[in-house]
Amino acid sequence: MEDSGFESINIIPLVDVMLVLLTIVLTTSTFIAVGAIPVQLPKAANASAAAMKSATVEIDGQGRVYLDSHLRSLAELRLGLAPIDKKTSIMIRADKSIALEIFVEVMDLVKGLGFTKVSLQTEVVP
Repeated sequence: MEDSGFESINIIPLVDVMLVLLTIVLTTSTFIAVGAIPVQLPKAANASAAAMKSATVEIDGQGRVYLDSHLRSLAELRLGLAPIDKKTSIMIRADKSIALEIFVEVMDLVKGLGFTKVSLQTEVVP
């Protein structure tokens, strides 16, 4: 008996695997872009996209402060930011409904530690 070669290749399993991988990549990239902490950003007409960011400080609607998605008090935030290189850019994401006092305390802390590249994330007004 003669062995005949494959006449065709079934690509349906390959397509299934690729669709699953695509779904995982899209879901993960959306989660990374949006962030884990729900924050309603203020709107600005001249907002610009931030360049590569190394550390993110987030303030949610209740005034809780997070450093890279980890809940911190102001003292813990100071300890968390202290070892970071002062040339690192710091992105602040603050909910638009928070008290100005909390934002000023966080900004003062970041500037007091010597960081010069500090930016505030906003949404672009359509």
